[in-house]
Amino acid sequence: MSANLSIPRHVAIIMDGNGRWARQQGLPRLEGHRQGAVRARQVVEWAAESGVRQISLFAFSTENWSRPKIEVRGLMSMLASLLPREIPAMNEKGVRVRALGDTSALPEKAQRAVEKVCRETRTNDRIDLVLCLNYGGSQEILSGVRAACLWASGQPDMQKALAALDEESFRKFLWCGDMLPVDLLIRTGGEHRISNFFLWDAAYSELYFSRQYWPAFTRQDFKAALDDYSHRERRFGKTSEQISGNQSNGGQTGRSRVGSKQSGKTTTDVPNDA
Repeated sequence: MSANLSIPRHVAIIMDGNGRWARQQGLPRLEGHRQGAVRARQVVEWAAESGVRQISLFAFSTENWSRPKIEVRGLMSMLASLLPREIPAMNEKGVRVRALGDTSALPEKAQRAVEKVCRETRTNDRIDLVLCLNYGGSQEILSGVRAACLWASGQPDMQKALAALDEESFRKFLWCGDMLPVDLLIRTGGEHRISNFFLWDAAYSELYFSRQYWPAFTRQDFKAALDDYSHRERRFGKTSEQISGNQSNGGQTGRSRVGSKQSGKTTTDVPNDA
């Protein structure tokens, strides 16, 4: 990666196309998911090598429960068996695993696997791998609203507390409240939608759509996404002249890139009972 390129600190990926890739290869859908898991492992390493600090993978959405039961069972079984086996490699490569979403709805074996990998990689600091499991962006925002209202109800003046909330302070109540905002959102598989993924951060994320099915997504494809990002001008409502002037003065452009301590409901990191 060229030293003069702007590298996103947080990359989020919608890993689409596993089933279509499998059909194209004459294989069962679950084999597409298995190959997708192999690709996920590789992409995390490519991201770390590129200087990305956090990478979020949309592994299972709140809407994915409506898929055929045999496919859902297969995905949960893969989650339960693959994650523990990856712990030694993740520790060796400095990958800290976190979970985002309502993991309490996962089967018990899958829950235990998620808790184990989060617990046993929690001290790693090269890159964060955020597994988005039973995650939905609209559900996250709704949960944040409830958490904010609960917080405000404990303040001396509830209405005044709610009125004082702004975008930055409200984000603390989201499940992603202590994570870096998403800089680059990638979707593979040729579709052009974000499918309820990181809706709050997607307001100002850079979007990149690849025609490659996820199992066929290569290092060169990932590099192309980063290169594309590095040539975009992130204005956040400002003019190009304002951005250029701010950069020449050593100022900051865009939103704060510092994660906040989270106050709302979440399943990130290790659950207390793990």
